[in-house]
Amino acid sequence: MSSFPDETVAPAKLPASAERQWFATCPKGIEGLLLAELLALGASGGRETVAGVYFDGPLAIGYRACLWSRLANRVLLPLARFEAQDADALYAGLMRVDWAGIMSPEQTFSIDFSGENAHIRNTQFGAQRCKDAIVDWFVQRDSQRPSVDRTDPDLRFNVRLSRHGILLALDMSGGSLHRRNYRLQAGAAPLKENLAAAILLRADWPGMAARGGALIDPMCGSGTLLLEGAMMAADIAPGLGRQRFGFERWQGHSAPQWQALLSDARGRAERGKQARLPEIRGYDADPKVIHRAHENIARAGLEAVVRVSCKPLAELTRPTHVPLPQGLLVCNPPYGERLGDKDSLQYLYRQLGETMLREFPGWQAAIFTADKGLGRATGLRSHKQYKLWNGALESSLLLFDLGANRLSDKAPMAPSAGQAQAAATVTPLEELGGGAQMFANRLRKNRRRLASWVKREGIECYRLYDADMPEYAVAVDIYGDQVHVAEYQAPRAVDPAAAAARLAEVQAALPAALGVAPESIVYKVRQRQRGDEQYRKQDSSGELLSVREGGAQLLVNLRDYLDTGLFLDHRPLRLRLGREASGKDFLNLFCYTGAATIHAALGGARSTTSVDLSNTYLAWLRKNLAHNGLDETRNRLERADCLAWLQACGRHFDLILLDPPSFSNSRKLTDSFDVQRDHALLVRAAMALLRPGGVLYFSNNRRGFWLDPDLEAEYQCENITRGSLDPDFQRNGRIHQCWRLTAADASPRRDSPWSRR
Repeated sequence: MSSFPDETVAPAKLPASAERQWFATCPKGIEGLLLAELLALGASGGRETVAGVYFDGPLAIGYRACLWSRLANRVLLPLARFEAQDADALYAGLMRVDWAGIMSPEQTFSIDFSGENAHIRNTQFGAQRCKDAIVDWFVQRDSQRPSVDRTDPDLRFNVRLSRHGILLALDMSGGSLHRRNYRLQAGAAPLKENLAAAILLRADWPGMAARGGALIDPMCGSGTLLLEGAMMAADIAPGLGRQRFGFERWQGHSAPQWQALLSDARGRAERGKQARLPEIRGYDADPKVIHRAHENIARAGLEAVVRVSCKPLAELTRPTHVPLPQGLLVCNPPYGERLGDKDSLQYLYRQLGETMLREFPGWQAAIFTADKGLGRATGLRSHKQYKLWNGALESSLLLFDLGANRLSDKAPMAPSAGQAQAAATVTPLEELGGGAQMFANRLRKNRRRLASWVKREGIECYRLYDADMPEYAVAVDIYGDQVHVAEYQAPRAVDPAAAAARLAEVQAALPAALGVAPESIVYKVRQRQRGDEQYRKQDSSGELLSVREGGAQLLVNLRDYLDTGLFLDHRPLRLRLGREASGKDFLNLFCYTGAATIHAALGGARSTTSVDLSNTYLAWLRKNLAHNGLDETRNRLERADCLAWLQACGRHFDLILLDPPSFSNSRKLTDSFDVQRDHALLVRAAMALLRPGGVLYFSNNRRGFWLDPDLEAEYQCENITRGSLDPDFQRNGRIHQCWRLTAADASPRRDSPWSRR
């Protein structure tokens, strides 16, 4: 490999066939890939260094690198190397260069200066001294004074100061080669094109494409990975879309040689587009970003190759229009540094892992992330990992073989070790005391009664017992393989010792009656809440358990709060909202953890808006969205007092859920809220946002509540309480009340199955 001696000024002009030394810069972590690429392009030798590669070859190899490199940032042609410890030596060294062989005085130029030492303390000063030397060289020869143009110069020079001295180079690319000119706009935190190309090369996309495999990006953003993949498959040179290169106005430029290379690349691109290319598809939940992707695809001339559509991760399935037994699923999901909240993102990654394994068996997958913890949250094991740099951000590329993988149990929602209660010995049913045995028998009887309904409807969470026997005043709820027990506060007339004895009998009976381990049962004392007490933590385990309700996956916390994050009595209403939400704008007021929002979004709602005053519950909803492969593009979260928000909103909705608390005097509110006193004002404000033909569901849990008669005169109000209770709550018909409200001039409903049940 050739190199300049310590004190060398390159000849002004060399024959095009002469061997030269070149340097290509690239993102950290892909130097090996770049070296292999340059050797494949015809370089005669090469050596890696940090964020770059030295290579040798004639002028043609420099041209090929600019035109064909998918990985390089810049291609530099070294012109001179000399010692320079201070600004005067820098000036003197540049004055020895034959600038007439490089540029004409009529041309503009710019200087990219890097490096500092004791005498040259900032890059701006270094660039200024370089500019002075070049201008003075021409002026001393009675020539026109050349001008500096920092925006669009004819020639760009790279001057690097290091402990080895000064290296002057011509920037052959004239600007970073990652800009292919097909992307004018991108989504948030876009992936640079050459980094996208590196991801695809590491994942062996060219090999997969040659074998007839497909390429799918489920979170494609503006389409960079897809377009880079399409250009590889179609043999399109990445530099073909650039308007010009830095060498085109260089005095040593060989126009005939360049035109020959350019003509060859254009011919290859045309033939590539005519060939049978693999399926390349992308999806994103954000319609604005998909619009940008369509623009980028059209600008690249690849409309017939790359297809994108608006679809959230929750709806991702493998295309079925043609057999796709193999392919590469590649994506750059959000990882906290750019979008979203890390606590929520782990559930998005888990959903991604589940979807990849379910929909794409036998495929390969590649996930690029700056957070390995999020990569592990997929529940999949990567067989290869590569360290890459996204700018200054250290990132990882994780490769997965979906044909030889399975979901790990160590998922974000799995109960954490050490949080479980200490294991206890289970007393056999026949050895229980009289009271405990009586309670156990009632549990078993209830379970038999509900068994056919639970199996038929696929119910995973339900109420098994609700103070059926007054002396055992607890509510027992099943959450998958976990049990949640809420003890109602005993009246003051009840002896505390007797109440404690009854609870001990409950604790003894439950494991034997239900066949569950004692550490899978959580106990809480339920009592009337005041102010914001329902938001206060009872524990700090941080455990979130994933449970299924219909098509939704919902996160519950059985330990930390008085309520679990899922009101089981509202299950029928949530499922109904999911069935009615398709194509509609849905508003969820007092949204709690957003279970109804999840059902509406999965049911095909055009948009959802969820309003609550609690940051805790909105963060919980954000996790639920991510857990179901939904994002906040079409699912908007608003932290606000609902009444104030309604009065200032100005938007309209087709479907509204209004489920306020019975009472609140939270410090976040200016005034206290009482549902009996304030519901008429709240209902009217919500109905004002309802579009013609829209429906408002109003529900609350206040015992003894009665609907304001004026509302029944103003709107069509149908009491659907009976029909809104599943078998597990029909014994307690007062647990909530529910109405269906429409505008007074709406056509009356002839068939209301809920009101007849």
